[in-house]
Amino acid sequence: MDVSRTQPMFAYVGCFTTEKRKARGKGIAVFRIDHGKWTQVDACDAIPNPHYVALDRTQNYLYSAHGDSSEIGAYARDPHSGKLTLLNKQATGGDNSSTVTTDPSNRYVVLANGPGVAVFPINTDGSLAPRTDLVVPEGEPGPYRREQHGPHPHQAIFEPSGRFVVAPDKGLDKVHLFHFDATRGRLVPHDKPFAKARYGAGPRHISFHPTSPYAYLVNELDSTVTAYRWNLDRGELAPFQRTSTLPATYTGDSTGAEIAIAPSGRFVYVSNRGHDSIGVFAIDPTSGMLAPIAWEPVQGRTPRFFCLDPSGAHLYAANEDSHTIVVFRIDGVTGTLTPTGQIIETGSPSCVVFAS
Repeated sequence: MDVSRTQPMFAYVGCFTTEKRKARGKGIAVFRIDHGKWTQVDACDAIPNPHYVALDRTQNYLYSAHGDSSEIGAYARDPHSGKLTLLNKQATGGDNSSTVTTDPSNRYVVLANGPGVAVFPINTDGSLAPRTDLVVPEGEPGPYRREQHGPHPHQAIFEPSGRFVVAPDKGLDKVHLFHFDATRGRLVPHDKPFAKARYGAGPRHISFHPTSPYAYLVNELDSTVTAYRWNLDRGELAPFQRTSTLPATYTGDSTGAEIAIAPSGRFVYVSNRGHDSIGVFAIDPTSGMLAPIAWEPVQGRTPRFFCLDPSGAHLYAANEDSHTIVVFRIDGVTGTLTPTGQIIETGSPSCVVFAS
């Protein structure tokens, strides 16, 4: 975030709320950001565990995915105060949604709903119509039956062209690929329906390179990143590297959580829950191969989520179990992170999005 800007920004923080999650959150926390200072202005608790949120492409509406819930929420956003007003809820057809996003036409919301991927049309007032599609993948679960008891797409996003929905499946050790039919709001089967991940890896989130045909997948259960070549013409992900998200000297327990690529396309960042760090990796511009640079402690516990601000100058680590968002400065040349000293307190944060 550029602290010299005169116009305030707003941050929307999804926070777990329930006793089952051992959570302290109060819902979707809304912060006004003015000259770098965060001030909470609202908390919206219409549905329990709003742990992942996304703005539509106009930033007038916000949509929320909910852990341990069968509902998705739609909200209107006041651009002056930043506050949210619940528009409606819809049944997801699942029971533990993970992520939510809008399609490139801004007419549909795509939700990783627990066992599958669901599509909801957006009404003219920003509310959601009942879902037009729900696909629950088939396949044999991975070996860790406590975490892999069945299909569980943990994310559903559009690759850069917007033609395909890509869904890493933590339960089946696959990355599913669907054509998206924006006329009907449907997920169309692809002739190459998935890329296989390593057995027991637990694919969680994927990020596509901004300019080169690469994608990087963080695997939750074995704490690795898989690098893929992305062939848009064939709709195919081809793996070419697997690397640990952890330093070789670390012998404790840890799971991978979030992944992001710097806007420059030079660095990959990944969070480790247990090691409680952000791993920094350089991308070879010719081969796409990753090389570790550093591991930066997050100054908290369980960085379930992190993101880069719109300028790409700062990284925000959401530490779920220490109830903080810790701000780091990104060195654009080396990719390394330096704590700014700014720590925002909020209960059980698990997602942050910014709006102007």
